Formats: sequence, structure tokens, C-alpha cells
Amino acid sequence: MPTEGASTRRGLSIWQAFSQPAAWTLCLLGFSSGLPFLLVSYTLSFWLKQDGIVLKDITMIASAGMTYVFKFAWAPLLDHWKLPLFMRLGQRRGWLLLAQIGVAAGLLAMAALTPSQLPLFVAATLFVAFMGATQDIAIDAYRIEIAPPAAQGALVATYVLGYRLGMIVSGALALILADHIHWAQIYVLMAVAMTVPVLVTLGMREPEILRLAPASWRQAMRESVAEPFADFFRRYGLWLALLTLLFILLFKIPEQAIIGGVMGPFYRDMGFSNTQIGAVTKIYGIWIGITGAFVGGAAVARWGAWRSLGGCIVLGAISNLLYLLLIAHPGHLTMLTLAISGQNFFEGMLGPPTVAFLSLLVNRQHTATQYALLSSLVNLSGKVLGFFAGSIVAVSGYGGYFIITVFSVLPAMLLFVALWRRFDPLAAPSANGS
Repeated sequence: MPTEGASTRRGLSIWQAFSQPAAWTLCLLGFSSGLPFLLVSYTLSFWLKQDGIVLKDITMIASAGMTYVFKFAWAPLLDHWKLPLFMRLGQRRGWLLLAQIGVAAGLLAMAALTPSQLPLFVAATLFVAFMGATQDIAIDAYRIEIAPPAAQGALVATYVLGYRLGMIVSGALALILADHIHWAQIYVLMAVAMTVPVLVTLGMREPEILRLAPASWRQAMRESVAEPFADFFRRYGLWLALLTLLFILLFKIPEQAIIGGVMGPFYRDMGFSNTQIGAVTKIYGIWIGITGAFVGGAAVARWGAWRSLGGCIVLGAISNLLYLLLIAHPGHLTMLTLAISGQNFFEGMLGPPTVAFLSLLVNRQHTATQYALLSSLVNLSGKVLGFFAGSIVAVSGYGGYFIITVFSVLPAMLLFVALWRRFDPLAAPSANGS
């Protein structure tokens, strides 16, 4: 992995990386991926709060984004089943178009139903989350198949740029608009914005990958579902594999616990307007996060994925304490900016080491399924904590909740120490299991 990354940096200039057509295709697909994510979690919590839904229910409903955590469950379907309705588009574009249309239709349904029809509204929210997660699976597979490994760095970079732009639209822009128009109208506008990536999908080329049809349904199930999981345990052994999966399950709890439905009501309870929240958290904060990601990438290049990961986990957890400043100074815009600066910067730093570490664990014979599984696990525990965030806040208060998220990193760091000799490149040069 380090050798390949170094050759990629030498072989492509910044201009070449950002000017290749595939890179800008991935940028627009990133926009399509980033747009629905906040609309079923963070941004949604503001709509629910405005409509008088209690905090406990808000955090549960806004945990619809947990659907993304389980995308590995149906990821093999996108590898082995062609959609009859979109057969002419091919495997990747067919699934991608279906998911994008589904996201747009689900957003329109949310706008039509509104929280006044809560059961149906929740169903529409879950549908958007499911289609958004399906879209992510299709985009990841398309990115891997559209270009050789040497070009993947540029594609990931432009994808992240588009993803962040999508989050600005569905986060900052949506919140600012909420001070002027009704939330239902905002969700209609978000659905309309999905027409751009739909047109991109119709115009881009299908990857030239020869897929052999399995001889039987049993063989298809074995190769697409059972084998990727069995391969992981064969390469690492039972106990090392289990400890590694447990570490992956735990280390992002502090980050994931504060990006769910609890934060929108928290900002509002601290006395900030939607416009202030949108401008600071979803415009300024996004770019601070991008800056942190560059620093995290430099840390990986300097110290490797494993050592960088440990440092970034600790810094990210501690940064949650910055929100205590808002509790001490409610409505103080400078304190909001300071808290967002620290938390988003260290959250951005954690991204590159996380991706680098998960990539080291993946067997390229099963890239899509194994990466979907690992990237789902890394967010699961935090999403579960976020689901119960409203109940925890009701007992401990916001301050107690943030302190709990900091201490929740301790089990992961104990596992980090236990796994050090296995994954530190100086202690174990062949720790990647290949």
C-alpha cells in the first residue's frame, strides 16, 4: 500500500488528478452520495424539533442513517444480480440509477407526508436511507472498477470533495433556507437536486468488467456471501480476527455519537438560529474538516496508518469536551466556532488513517464486500449510542452525555495496545495478513 501510494503521487500532478474525466464524474457522484445522508439524520432533527417532536423520538427517528451501517448485508446483491428494468445500462449504472431515483422519490414522499403523519413519514425516511446506502455501495464498486489502482487516489479525492459539497447543500443551505421557507419545500428542492447525478449516471460509461454467471444459486451464495467472510478469518485466524473486528466496532464511538440526531436539538437549546448553525457547522466546519483530512493524510505518510490511527482516535475523543464550552456560554457564537473548529478538524484527521487501516485488512479478491462490512462496523456502535442519545441526555444532561462519549474510547484504546505488535509496521512488517 505505501509503495503504491507513493507511485501514485509521483505519477500524477495535481492538475492531472483533477482534470481527468473520471475524477469529475466521481465528484458529481460524491455529491449524490453526500446529499441524502444528512437529510435522514442531522438536518432531519431540526425539522422534527421545529414540529414539536420530543428529543427522545428525534434521536430515534434521526438514527435512520444507521441503515448505512448494514449496507454490507445486501452489497453482494449488487455484484451478482442485474436489474431487468435497467439491463441496457449495465450492472453498476443500473443499480446506481435505481438508487438515485429512489432517493429523490423518498425525499418527495417525506415532503408530502411531513412529521404530522409520523409513521408514514418515518417509513419514507427509512426508504431514503436504504436507497442512499445502496447508492454508496454502487458508487464504491464503480470507482474500484472504472480505473486501475494507480488512479484511485485521485478518484477518492474528488469523490470526497463532491461528498462535502453535497453535505453543504443538505446541511448548511437547508438550515439557512429553513429560516425563510417551510421544511417540506426544502426537501422538494433536495429531491430536484438529485436530477444532476441522475444525468451523470445516464451519461457515464459502464466499467468493462467480465462477470461470469455462477453455475448455481448455491455457488452464487457461497462466492458472494460466505467466501469473503471466511477469507478474512482464514487470513488472520479466529482470535486476531475477532479482536480486530471488535476494535473496529468501538474506536469511532466518540465521533459517531455526536453527529446524529442529538446535535441539532443541542444547538437550538443553546440559543443558536438555524442560519448560525448552518453557517458555522456546515459551511465553515466542512472546510475545517477538509483541512484536518489533509493533516491526517500527512500523518499517515509520516508515521503509517496504525500509529496515526491511535493518535487521531484519542484527539478526536478529547475534542468532544469542547462542547462543554457551549453549555457554559450558551448563544456565544465564538464558542460555537471554537467547538466546531476543534471537533471537525480532528474528525477530519481521523478519516485518512481509518481508510488506510481498513484498506490494509481487505483482500482484493473480495474488495467490495469486505470493505462494505468493515466500513459498516466502524460506524455501528456510535450509531447505536446515538439512537439512545435522547434518553441519555434526559438522565445526564448534555454535559454528561459529552463526557460519556469521551470515556467511551477507553475500550478501543485497550484493544489498540493489545493489537500493537500485530499492526505496527515496525513491530510486524507482514501484519496486513496478505
